[in-house]
Amino acid sequence: MDFQFFALLGAGLIVALEVAAVIFAFRAIGYSRTPQGAVAWVVFLILAPFIAVAAYLFLGQSRIHGYTIARQKSQAVIDGVALAVEEYRPRGDGGALNYRAFEQIAELPVLSGNAMELLVDGEESFDAIFAAIDGAESYVLVQFYILRDDALGQDLAKRLLAARKRDVSVRVLYDSIGCSRLPATYVDELKSAGIEVYDSNALRGPTKRFQINFRNHRKTVVVDGKTGFTGGHNVGVEYLGQDPKFGHWRDTHVMLHGPVVLQLQLVFVEDWHWATNADILGELSWQVTPAPQNMDAVLLASGPADRLDAGTYYFLAAIAAAKSRIWIASPYFVPPEEVRAALCLAALRGVEVRILVPDEMDHYTPWHAAFAYFDELRACGAEIWRYQGGFLHQKVLLVDDSIASVGTINLDNRSCRLNFEATALFFDTDAARDVADMLETDFLNAYRLEKTITQQPWRIRYMAPIARLFSPLL
Repeated sequence: MDFQFFALLGAGLIVALEVAAVIFAFRAIGYSRTPQGAVAWVVFLILAPFIAVAAYLFLGQSRIHGYTIARQKSQAVIDGVALAVEEYRPRGDGGALNYRAFEQIAELPVLSGNAMELLVDGEESFDAIFAAIDGAESYVLVQFYILRDDALGQDLAKRLLAARKRDVSVRVLYDSIGCSRLPATYVDELKSAGIEVYDSNALRGPTKRFQINFRNHRKTVVVDGKTGFTGGHNVGVEYLGQDPKFGHWRDTHVMLHGPVVLQLQLVFVEDWHWATNADILGELSWQVTPAPQNMDAVLLASGPADRLDAGTYYFLAAIAAAKSRIWIASPYFVPPEEVRAALCLAALRGVEVRILVPDEMDHYTPWHAAFAYFDELRACGAEIWRYQGGFLHQKVLLVDDSIASVGTINLDNRSCRLNFEATALFFDTDAARDVADMLETDFLNAYRLEKTITQQPWRIRYMAPIARLFSPLL
């Protein structure tokens, strides 16, 4: 009797699994962002349902619903943006491509009156961030993908607690996957002092127990609406180069002033609303403090709630704008197919295409998958450079002598389509020169890849094509 019961139970579970696999396969057909992704999921679900059904629950969603983009839906924001356009019209026109493509992707206008300062590596970045927090008079907005309870995390907490003691309002967002090891005591200490702290997806988004997609990968600090920061750094001592495995951690942040700070602040407001259902627009300062450098800039925020694949279009627009060069630094190189094709075409038309990636490995699958793309790009004339001066984690882009970008967007499908990201785009020769000088130094610590995949060690030769199969998820 018991044997028959368990046999029937097992058969029922198998049937339920097969039914779930079929349902998920139809869902993948209807909702996957690319045909390749849809085909991959359908084949996986039908041929290996015991593994694929669980995997789809964690990784299979590619759109998020219910996220309110204030840039689209808030009349107060729309009116404020229109007023800013009148007061801070850009000095330039964006050249042959013009600004319109970037503005449509960002859903924000390019404005003048901005300044940027590159912050190279962790010590310089956190010195500037902590100095800004220490000088806060009204409020501090903080958001990181990874927040650790180590020496750097404790230093941040100490400064936030001191700001709150000065009666400065402090709001903190973190991501549950990135902060899966953050102890509750860290959060509780901040909350007990009157600091508002939330998991960015706790209310309506994915939790650490289930959905791995739709992570909030942004790294944002805004102080009093006057000073902003974004870039590649999270809060952990490894970002100061203190990890025994990686050693020196090569990363870049940027300090912002001018109207672009308020655009960064607006994106934080949208994330805060998603996390808490609270509208804090009226609690923050929206008074523009123009910078004397008077640079044209826009804050481009991308994510799975966008009308367009904004991350993908960001790279495509930058590549289309390039006349003489496009240099891209990214820790991961698993590009969407259309971006890969655009890079090849740019190289074929004579643009100097340089891709700077780390020689060091931190994530096994994307590191190997990148090798499956290198030969095709090199055959078109693009250059692949592998950084050896530590682990390269910066997300930086340079076009000609006129466009520079620093932010959180990696050149992979996950950043382009599945995560919430942000980057500060500057249309300015001084900004481009600073980024070019920085990257030139990085190239001195890198070597140009000359070997084809067939000349690589056996592990790379065999693993790269297999890893590439997972590229829609990487």
